[in-house]
Amino acid sequence: MTHTIAVIRGDGIGPEIMDATLRVLDALQCGFQYEFVEAGLEALEKHGTLLPEHTLEAIAKHRVALKSPLTTPVGEGFSSINVELRKRFDLYANVRPAISFPGTKSRYENIDLITVRENTEGAYIGEGQALSADGQVATLTQKITRRGSERIARYAFDLARKVGRKKVTVVHKANILKSTSGLFLRVAREVAAEYPDIQMTEMIVDNCCMQLVMNPHQFDVIVTTNLFGDIISDLCAGLVGGLGLAPGANIGTDAAIFEAVHGSAPDIAGQGIANPVALLLGAAQMLDHFAMVDKAAKLRAAIRQTMAAKDRVTRDLGGDGTTSSFADAIISRL
Repeated sequence: MTHTIAVIRGDGIGPEIMDATLRVLDALQCGFQYEFVEAGLEALEKHGTLLPEHTLEAIAKHRVALKSPLTTPVGEGFSSINVELRKRFDLYANVRPAISFPGTKSRYENIDLITVRENTEGAYIGEGQALSADGQVATLTQKITRRGSERIARYAFDLARKVGRKKVTVVHKANILKSTSGLFLRVAREVAAEYPDIQMTEMIVDNCCMQLVMNPHQFDVIVTTNLFGDIISDLCAGLVGGLGLAPGANIGTDAAIFEAVHGSAPDIAGQGIANPVALLLGAAQMLDHFAMVDKAAKLRAAIRQTMAAKDRVTRDLGGDGTTSSFADAIISRL
C-alpha cells in the first residue's frame, strides 16, 4: 500500500534535515509519496499566514505529516504553531522516546525510556490567560478532564503492552494540585487496574525529576500531564545527549504528526552542518505508525552503526561531516 505524507520542510535548518530524511526514507524503499506544504515563516512570506488552510487540508486528507522545526514570530498569529496543530487535529498523545546512542556526550549509557505526555489540556495550553489592568496580577486557567486523562493513560498502557514494556510510571502533583492533578491520578489508577500485566507506579513530579537525574534506568514508560511532560521529556533528552537526538510523535484519532523537537537553529541554517538524527528518528516513529516495524528497526540500526563508527557525522557528534554526508553514511548501512 502506498502512503502519501504531508511534508512540512520548516524554517531555518528544517529544509536541510528534511531533504536528508526523505533521501533516507526513499533508500529504505518505503513507497511513500509526498505532498509538500508550508507552515511557519515560509508560509507567512508566501501566503500571509503561519498556518495556511491548504496545509491543514493536506494533513487532514493524508492523516500523517512529517514536520521539520518551525519558527513562530514574536507578536504574529498563534502563540505556538505546534500548539495550534495539536488543538486543530486533537493530537492528544505526545510520545517522546529517549534512547542512548553511541558517540554522544551523555552521563549515562543504555537509557531506553518513553515519555507519554497529554498534549491538549492543562496549563501549557494557556487557556484563560489574563493580566490585570494595573499589570500587577496575571492569571491562567488549568483544566484537566476525565476524558483527557483516561485516553492518555490508556494510550500509555496500550503502548507499553504493544512494545513489550513492563512498567508505567504515572507522574503527578496530586499532593498539592488536588483537583486537577488529583483527577488525573485517580483516572490513571482506574485505567491501570485494567492492565494487570503492566506494573504501575506513582511518582510526584519533583521527585521524578530528581530520580531521572540520579537513576534513570528505573523508568520504562512515563505518563503525565501536558506541562510536566514538556519539562520531563526535555530532561530525558538531556540524559541521552540533547535535543539533537530527540524525536516526537503527536498522535490523535484521525491524524498524526512526526517531528524533530529541537528548534529551527537559524544561526547555522544554510551551512549544511545540521544533525538530521532527531528528524530521522521521528521518521522511524512514523514507520512504526504505519506498521513498517522492520523498516523502522533497520533505520534505527543504521543510525546507531553510523554514530558508533563516527562515519561522516556532523560536528556536534564529534565528526566533520555535513547533513548530506551523514545521510549518505546512514544510507550505506541500510
